[in-house]
This record gives sequence, structure tokens and C-alpha cells, in this order.
Amino acid sequence: MSAPRSNGMPTWLPRAMVLALWTVIVFGVAGWMLLQLRGLLILLLISLFLALALEPAVNWLHQRGWPRGLATSAVLLGAFGVFLLFVSVLGSMLIGQVLDFVNQLPAMSRALLRWVNATFNTSFDPVLLLDEISDLSGTLERYASSAAENALAAGTTVLTLVFNGMAIALFTFYLTTDGPKFRRTLCSVLPPRTQSEVLRAWEIAISKTGGYIYSRALLALISTAAHYVALLVLDIPYAFALALWIGVISQFIPTVGTFIGGALPVLVALLQGPFPALWLLVVITLYQQFENYLLQPRITARTLDMHPAVAFGAVIAGAAILGAPGALLALPVGASLQAFLGVYIKRYEVAEHPLLDAVEETEEPAEKTSTHGPAASAEAGNGNQPDG
Repeated sequence: MSAPRSNGMPTWLPRAMVLALWTVIVFGVAGWMLLQLRGLLILLLISLFLALALEPAVNWLHQRGWPRGLATSAVLLGAFGVFLLFVSVLGSMLIGQVLDFVNQLPAMSRALLRWVNATFNTSFDPVLLLDEISDLSGTLERYASSAAENALAAGTTVLTLVFNGMAIALFTFYLTTDGPKFRRTLCSVLPPRTQSEVLRAWEIAISKTGGYIYSRALLALISTAAHYVALLVLDIPYAFALALWIGVISQFIPTVGTFIGGALPVLVALLQGPFPALWLLVVITLYQQFENYLLQPRITARTLDMHPAVAFGAVIAGAAILGAPGALLALPVGASLQAFLGVYIKRYEVAEHPLLDAVEETEEPAEKTSTHGPAASAEAGNGNQPDG
């Protein structure tokens, strides 16, 4: 033990106080730097997951003789073209629909008021209602004028978004093109056993992130085509834009995406009358049942199918941590984490219990396909574990 000084203070206490002070300073500086670099770190995180999602397609082209830089450029341009098509189609639809709605609002109000008076024996005055609508239109015009006055701020926001988009595209390009070189550099400073674990985790992230995104894109394409046919049959305007909206929103926003995606087309169909809107609502509901029980299990069987509650919780957690970017990244992050847990967590045979009867019934088809029974399943589960 250290001998105390003449004043009674242990000899180790000053060194401990200095160490504690330096620890506080280091953590304070690190926290300050994280806050200052938060925007850059979010851009890098988005770029990393975009690179993980694009790398399967880049590897597929590279294996067929494409230079890796050219393959990355082609995939990035294709993804950007799809995004630009989505934004431009929906933007033109939104502008046209708003103008049509403003022009038809007085006639729609008169028709609706006549139907309410005839159905419920009321006597609402259309003149008073039109006056209130005019007041609402004046309020909207004032808001529009205020927005025009803030055009400079809006322009700055647009420039910021463009700059961030270009930065993400640049980081994504280099992370995808130089992915093998980057992984080799990282592994060169790690011991051999750690290298294998890092590469295994990286491979899972690429496979599951890319597979999840591509399976959702395929489901969105099928949903868009099906709803486009339904909207054409029902003679609802902006059929392609509305179908594209349903397909993309319902697939990439978990749980509530179906309601958000279907609400806008139903509202647009209401402009044509209550019966087209009702029929469209029936079509959307039936298609969701078909997708949930028949289409989605087959498409996501080889990638990763997240439970809707897990996906919804992941989006809420991502939004709470990083805001809108976190909500967008939550699904691929959740997919990768679920894959990691499936590989690294050891599973055991479950004991018989009445509370597990429903689980056994749902797993019965999987047990029937096994040729060796529970023992083979246990061996397969142990085979998924890391060596050692």
C-alpha cells in the first residue's frame, strides 16, 4: 500500500484526480466533435447502407466483365433515374390535382350540400358555405404569399438538399467501387480470427440489406402494376402516379404504409364520386390480403421477411435517434441485425408446454419437410454457429 503523506493525503490520489480530469476532458471533446460532425456522420451512414444495398447488383455486373467503377456508375444512375421518375410523376400529379381540386371545390360543395340536405332533411345554406370556403381560399392565398416571401429560405434549403445528395452519391460511389480494397485495408490491421468474423458480418450485411431492398422493390413494382390496372378500370385520373404512390409507400413504410399509400388514391377517387372511391378501397384491401398471404412470403423467402411489428418499432426507434434519415435506415439496419442474431445466437430445443401449441401448429409444415426430425434441426442450428 502507498504510504500517506504527512498531511494525510494518499500518494495515488493526485494521479487519480488528474486521470479523472483528463478522462472528462477527452469525453467532452469527443462529444463536442460528434455534435459538430453529426451531419457528416449521418451522410456517411446513409452512404454505407446505400453501398451495401447496391453492392449485390455491382458484383453481378462485375462478374460478367464490367469494370467495377463502370458497374457502380450504371447502378447508381439507374437508382437515381427511378427516384427522379417517382418524384417528377408525383410532383406533376400533386400540382395538377391541387389545381383541379381548387377549381372543383365550389361545385363539389354544392353537390355535397344538396345530398346532405336531401338525405338528412337539413336546410344548410349553400351561400354561407361558399362564403366560408372563400374565406378559406383567402387564408390559403395569404399562406402562399408568405411562402413566396420566404423563397430565399426555401432556395437555401433546396441547395442544401442538393449538396447533401451529391455528397451521399459521391460517398456511395467510392464505398461501392473500392469496397474490396477498403475491406482488405481494414482486415490488414486485425488478427486472422477477427478478420473472418468481420468478413462474415460484412457478407451478411450485404446479402440481407440488398436482398431486403430488392425484394421490397419487386413487391412495389407488382403493386404498382396491379393498382394501375384497377385505377384505369375505375377511370380515376393520374392512374400511373397514384399507382406508383401506392406501390412505393406501402412497401417501404412498414405497417402504416398501406394506409398512407391507399388514403391519397381514395381521396382522389372521391372527386369522381363515392362509388369509385368505395370500389378502389375494396381493391386495395383485397390486394393487401393477396400480397400478405400469398405474394410476400414467396418473394421474401430467400431474403429476409421482418415481422410488421418489428419493422414498425425499428422505424420509430430510427426516427427517435436520427430523425428522418434514421427512419429510412431503420429497415435495412433491422434486417441486418435480425440476420446477425439468426447466425450468432445459439438455439435450443423447446420443451413441451400448452402455451406453445399454436407455435407448433405454425411450424408443422417445416417439421414435415425435415428428413431427420428435430435432431437434424438441432445439428443444422449448431452448424450456423461460429467455429470455436
